[in-house]
Amino acid sequence: MSARVAWISVSPVKGLALRQLDECELTEAGVIGDRQFFLVDENDRLVNSKGLGVLQQIVPAYDDAGVLTLTFPDGTAVSDQVRLDGGVEAQFWGNTVGASVVKGPWSEAISDFAGQSLRLVKPPGPAPDRLRSGAATLLGTGSLRAMARHLGVDEVDGRRFRMNFGIDGLAEHEEDEWLRRRVRLGDAVVIPLGNVGRCAVTTQNPDTGVPDLDTLKALAAYRRDLETTEPLPFGVHVAVAEPGPVRVDDPVEPV
Repeated sequence: MSARVAWISVSPVKGLALRQLDECELTEAGVIGDRQFFLVDENDRLVNSKGLGVLQQIVPAYDDAGVLTLTFPDGTAVSDQVRLDGGVEAQFWGNTVGASVVKGPWSEAISDFAGQSLRLVKPPGPAPDRLRSGAATLLGTGSLRAMARHLGVDEVDGRRFRMNFGIDGLAEHEEDEWLRRRVRLGDAVVIPLGNVGRCAVTTQNPDTGVPDLDTLKALAAYRRDLETTEPLPFGVHVAVAEPGPVRVDDPVEPV
């Protein structure tokens, strides 16, 4: 079986629910529309679903006209044109990231839902993932089958790992063998730079944000002692060597 794109996932607001796409435009900065915003607390520190899993119940959408819509579990939605008002020096994984404060109804709505005062902010580009050099992320569905086997469950939902691209047709963790190689992904070419180390977000049910599967224990049991770029590795992050469109079912192969 040749390798193919199984899914494309983005979240316009870092930490909120993922959106599944049929196609996307992959640029040197990442997937267009992904991680356009993030949340900070009263001390301007990054807040995501790792410490506040309930955020994964909010579904974001951001269109080409600059309209951001957040839909909450009860079906209510908050939607408006994004406007920026002032700046903030956000603490982002121990680093300082300059961002603009987003003016509109979203911060209040998210704060009321989460039970914590939060502000929506917009960085100049896509919100970085721990300031790695990789622009996007990739995971083979064979790796999900390996995880399911070690957990003793029928399957593991790939959304737990919040990866941009899922790849069918690979052996278990075959994507690890692509580090520093050029890989054709649809009409784009990417270079996997390193492994993605995992945290408690992956233990959470992607629909509810409630922890219900000990993915970290499973990774520690069968992946802890591997020589990888990050501990508890699962999937890879990539740089984009040649931008281009990527569609579900597009071929994927090293070149």
